[in-house]
Amino acid sequence: MISPNAETIAALATPVGTSALGIIRVSGPGSRSLAGSSMGGNWEARRIQIRDYKSLDGNILDQVSAVFYRGPASFTGEDSLEITAHGSPFILQKLLGDLLRRGCRPATPGEFTRRAFENGKLDLTQAEAVMDLIHSRGERALEMARRQLAGGLAKQINGLTDKVLRSLARVEAYIDFPDEDLPSEDRESLSQEVMDIASEVGGLLATKRYGDLLRDGIRTVILGEPNAGKSSLLNRLVGSERALVSPEPGTTRDFIEERVVIGGHTLRLIDTAGLNPSPSPLERRGMEKTVERSHEADLFLWVIDPTRPLPSLPVEVRSRMDARNTLIVVNKRDIAPSIVVQIDDFELVMYVSALTGEGISILTDALDTWAAAHGRWQDEEGVAINARHADALTRATDALTEARVKLESAAPAELLASDLRAALDSLGEIGGTVDNERMLDHLFGTFCIGK
Repeated sequence: MISPNAETIAALATPVGTSALGIIRVSGPGSRSLAGSSMGGNWEARRIQIRDYKSLDGNILDQVSAVFYRGPASFTGEDSLEITAHGSPFILQKLLGDLLRRGCRPATPGEFTRRAFENGKLDLTQAEAVMDLIHSRGERALEMARRQLAGGLAKQINGLTDKVLRSLARVEAYIDFPDEDLPSEDRESLSQEVMDIASEVGGLLATKRYGDLLRDGIRTVILGEPNAGKSSLLNRLVGSERALVSPEPGTTRDFIEERVVIGGHTLRLIDTAGLNPSPSPLERRGMEKTVERSHEADLFLWVIDPTRPLPSLPVEVRSRMDARNTLIVVNKRDIAPSIVVQIDDFELVMYVSALTGEGISILTDALDTWAAAHGRWQDEEGVAINARHADALTRATDALTEARVKLESAAPAELLASDLRAALDSLGEIGGTVDNERMLDHLFGTFCIGK
């Protein structure tokens, strides 16, 4: 038995529930001895072995396959063991319980990935990419996570850090020789350098919008008057009868949300209550929900019945809609094939029949194109940052702005250096080179146990 103080951890790495197989991960200095004491034999690194797992009491718990990884050539950078057993929750809990009796302790959420970070196997951006990879629901989100895991964002941050360091080195040269002052020409060139760096930081910041869309899904609010075909459109896009459809107006009294992958993107389709100019009390409550959802929308699908006069929308909703975030969907093409709808300020008009499916493929192409237009995927280095990155980059931008102000006002070099160091610290937080224990606890605490 290994010492409990050896900090060898164990956890179930597959979801709880019955399945064909289940995996238990072990990481820490006791991994190899655990393999030998529970399964016997010699354990060469990276060689799959099929063995009987025996408990401390000598009972066979299951026939398993297991692989030993010798650190640092492992995910965590330390000795590790992966045990694949039959996927009975009872068997897996018996195995895990035996490992804990042998001296392992239960892993905390994200502890395997945190150890990989602390052992230099990943930086923080790559650690976050592991979670993005697990939760990706569309091709674009998957590709973004892969790029970040491969170091795409880290490469860009490291490049920015190098540029700030070069500027800081120039400034500190004058601090080391206080009799010298920054000549005007040096201040001009430094100011240009700082401005160029700030421009690159701004380019990265601009990718947050797309990153949010990929990670959270595009909040797409389907709205229009009662009986325009909103629920029918939702059902057609989802591919099943998710919402009740009836000739009677006002069937939808609350909002219905459903996720669907269109092209390479995930859409969170939100079917809302019809916007009736003369609503009943219950319809009015549904319309209030529609107004609430409109405040969260990334994209609007305004569904129009061409056989009826063009409806007006509540001011609170209409004020949030424009040509950049709204697609006009003229429904009922099957009964009104020749009617053309034109609405001022809106250019993108789709003609569909939610009943027959006519025009739906054109609509889905337009939705995928709209989503892709928010991204920068023209080259293999395109990335999309998250909220934590954006916060650090914003602080770096503020520090660079202050540096430019000091350059233009001929402030002392020490004050200028302080701003550049602040920019460096902010950039360092993104990859994790700046230690922030509370931030690390929060970040890895969002991971699932076993990862």
